[in-house]
Order: sequence, then structure tokens, then C-alpha cells
Amino acid sequence: MLEIAPASEADVPVLLRFIRDLAVYEKLANQVEATEEGLRRTLFGERRYAEALLARLDGTPVGFALYFHNYSTFMGKPGLYLEDLFVEPGHRGKGIGKALLQRLAGIAVERDCGRLEWAVLDWNAPAIAFYRSLGAAPMHDWTVFRLEGAALQAMAAR
Repeated sequence: MLEIAPASEADVPVLLRFIRDLAVYEKLANQVEATEEGLRRTLFGERRYAEALLARLDGTPVGFALYFHNYSTFMGKPGLYLEDLFVEPGHRGKGIGKALLQRLAGIAVERDCGRLEWAVLDWNAPAIAFYRSLGAAPMHDWTVFRLEGAALQAMAAR
């Protein structure tokens, strides 16, 4: 039986394992800096920056979704941003990813969000096909920019 439920602090080790597994799949394993302590602090501490859902199949964790609120000034409403979605390779094709996205859509509707959005790597054709099959559309007119590391520090020091 498939269950989708909010992750708890006790789930931090499995969340970190899934984050590392996702990074390997995305060919970005060398970029993972997350730690259990950091996840505990930022997901379950005094100030919670994000939330996570766990998918369990017959009680065993098989996937997760990590998300947070953003805001649309044009809509004047919050949105949900899906940072990560991962299902273990052996459990793909069983509707688990779809169930996670359905629960996220439900949360967005419950919280009166105007949209649910996420980014996908250009080379990830299976994910792109999956998202399109659900009715999601790519945002071709937008380019994501990022400041991090030394560039972020330099900008903050100006």
C-alpha cells in the first residue's frame, strides 16, 4: 500500500539518503553539502524553511518531495516550489511520483496557492515527458539565475 505523508524529524537520515541518490542521478553528487544536522535545523527547527513529503510503499520509504512557499506578486498569492522529487529507480513507473505531485497539488489548493512550479534539467527527458503527461508546461521564456558561493558573498559585501 502506498502512503504519502509529511516527513518527520525521525526521517532525516532517509531524506539525506534520497538527496544523495538524487544528486547521483542528476550527475551532481559532488555538489551535495547537506548534513543530517543541517536538515534537522532547516526542516524541523525553530524556523522551517521547507517541508518534505515521504512516499512509503508497504511501510518502506521509496521517494520524497521537498518544497517551500514562494510568492507571485502578479497573482498576489503564494505558490509552492518543488525543489526535489525523487523515487528510487526500482520503484519508478508505479505511480509514486504522480502520487507525490498529486499530494503537492492538493496542498497548493488547500493553502490557496496560485501555482505549483519546479525546474528540471534540460537533459532529463524521462522527467520532462512525465511532467508533460501530467499537464505541466515548460516556461520557455524564462531563464533561471543564481548567486551562490563566492559570488553571493561578494554581492552581499557590496
